[in-house]
Amino acid sequence: MRDIFDSTIERFFLDMVSTEQVLHAEKEGWHEELWGSLDELGFTLAMAPESAGGAGANWTDLCGVARLTGSYSLPLPLLEAIFSNWLLSLCGLDPLTGALTFAAKSDLKLIEEKLTGVLQDVPWGRYAGHILAIVPEAEQNHLVVFTSEQIESVEQVNNVAGEARDTLVLAQVKPAFSTVLPAQFPANILQLGGAMIRSAQIAGALHKAMNISHEYAAERVQFGRPIGSFQAIQHQLAQMAEHVTASVISAEAAFSGSPDALDPLAVCAAKICTSEAAGVGASIAHAVHGAIGFTHEHPLHLLSRRLWSWRSEFGSETYWAKQLGEAVCKHGYQDFWPAVTAGHFDTFQKEIRE
Repeated sequence: MRDIFDSTIERFFLDMVSTEQVLHAEKEGWHEELWGSLDELGFTLAMAPESAGGAGANWTDLCGVARLTGSYSLPLPLLEAIFSNWLLSLCGLDPLTGALTFAAKSDLKLIEEKLTGVLQDVPWGRYAGHILAIVPEAEQNHLVVFTSEQIESVEQVNNVAGEARDTLVLAQVKPAFSTVLPAQFPANILQLGGAMIRSAQIAGALHKAMNISHEYAAERVQFGRPIGSFQAIQHQLAQMAEHVTASVISAEAAFSGSPDALDPLAVCAAKICTSEAAGVGASIAHAVHGAIGFTHEHPLHLLSRRLWSWRSEFGSETYWAKQLGEAVCKHGYQDFWPAVTAGHFDTFQKEIRE
């Protein structure tokens, strides 16, 4: 199934997601025609059960798709919609069509079945028809869904890549859907999910940046020979390749380790690895390209600006490293090496979940 997904979405991106289309979306804020074409493919329902009109895919099947959205700098919330519908299905709710996203950072309160609070850094929040959020409570957490018409106010915020990351305000709103979050999902499930999909997007964007850097180094001639023949450039490209490989492997591990419920430790490791690689890889790519990589027409800046943005979204490298470090330290040094050698990470995963 993965091969079918990858080939289908890549053909679509080759035809529809050019540098000009991405720049157009950045200028206009939302590419309605592109989203309409993408929605028709049915990928937003890829992980919904077949009985609900989906394909019944799992995260292993979708890792390639996630990486390709990064490679092509897709300026739309495809992965947010896929993740949202996956979570809705596992919570016993019907999947939703149209623009769909989720808010991992909020202070929502559910009082007498009405929502009040602020949601921050919502991907594509101003354009989404439905938004998911978690309301944590002492005894049980609630998954809530509300519509764009229920939003009291929107503070429009863009990241460095020009992607919408808005602040939404709700005031005494009855959610369109509400259900108790199943026990196997932690209260930070939305942040874990966001970190996982961003890790794959970073891996995809890094891989594309590495490829175009290799091509440029082979074509650009200086002092009578391609700059890729100089040892200093070769060293930088080799260092970039190391980070790209580590990023791809860590993202694949996070996706393959999360069939029914996300693997907190694998997601944590993937976000640490890819966030670190994003900064290093973007710097090397621009060092190889020189000034041309910053020009408006060149595709490199589309990748690097997303790398600089995505590395801090849903938790930065420092945030997740702290979570991992605290989980390990809480149980003492004597448990660390046995856990590493035996692969018994259940205790650490529990700490990251909480």
